Amino acid sequence: MRSNMKILSKYQLKDFFVIFAASQLIFFTIYLLIDFLGKIDNFIEAEVSKDVMASYFLYKSPFILVQMTPVASLISAVILFCIMKRHNEITALRASGFSIFHIARPILLGTLFIAGGLFFLSEFIVPYTSSRSNEIWAVEVEKRDPTRFYESNQLWYRGEKAIYWARHFDYRRRILDSPSLYFFDEAFRLTKKIDALKGTWDGNGWRFEDGIVQELTPEGGYRLRRFNEIHLDLPETPQTFVRNERQPEEMSYWQLKVYAEKVRREGYDDTRYRVDMYIKLALPFMSLILVFAGIPISLGLRRGGTALAVSMGIGLCFIYLLLLGFSRSLGLSGTLPPFFAAWLASAVFLLLGIYLMMRIERWGF
Repeated sequence: MRSNMKILSKYQLKDFFVIFAASQLIFFTIYLLIDFLGKIDNFIEAEVSKDVMASYFLYKSPFILVQMTPVASLISAVILFCIMKRHNEITALRASGFSIFHIARPILLGTLFIAGGLFFLSEFIVPYTSSRSNEIWAVEVEKRDPTRFYESNQLWYRGEKAIYWARHFDYRRRILDSPSLYFFDEAFRLTKKIDALKGTWDGNGWRFEDGIVQELTPEGGYRLRRFNEIHLDLPETPQTFVRNERQPEEMSYWQLKVYAEKVRREGYDDTRYRVDMYIKLALPFMSLILVFAGIPISLGLRRGGTALAVSMGIGLCFIYLLLLGFSRSLGLSGTLPPFFAAWLASAVFLLLGIYLMMRIERWGF
């Protein structure tokens, strides 16, 4: 019997991945078509070439695949179990003594494999491709300079032990106009201030010209001296001062973690980034949890067949995303800790799946 079950499991997985590939292709095409129709006017107005347009959607494709994978996984499992139920395969397996958990195990393991692939895409592929697609949209369509901070021409930047200000930052020429540098000790006491006419990045460090240095003396006062030119080996580079705000999909989990720590060191609220950081971990498991909750729903339907089961599966995805969006809002507002805000929807649907599985196991379908 075990050997027969192994053979059946192989056929289950084969059918599941075939249906999954078809579902993923359908949902990917629908998403891409809607996105294309929504942005075609922008491309035409910006007079971009077909190559640029194709590059934008090509780079955006991995992000779309990641977004559609949980839905495709759930629908594939629902369709497979509806087919097995219609062919009385589930009834035969139950009569042979197999539990619902045992019958569902191959599909859950297959979905776990998909979740691993989803995490790989999210960590190593999507951050790069999403950055490129967003850059194409910003530069080629919206005609923006990606290195410019639009709220102000001035530069404010807080480092670990210093604050930098400049009247203007020219990223292309690597020049700070009329910069002021404030250096602090552990007690946040000003130990040095540098005012200069210009600061230039020479490839290895910063060169400041025509300025004044104020340094804290042991007596508690400040000593002033003028300079024509000084070189400083600062940890900040021109790239550090680029003020574009990166989107969560442009960063991996570890990049989000480092970015959140950087934002916190600069004295800003890092809650948003910590919430999105934990969502990065929770998202790959969304496929597994939705499938776990969707299998008993498809088995428990007495009428309506596959069409109704698929509709309920899509509705289940919608409710999950609605709950995830709600819990994320609670996390951003500080009502929920970032970790709980990211995992609340998964926890609720995992408990729902366990309850439905136990109900099907005990009372049948």
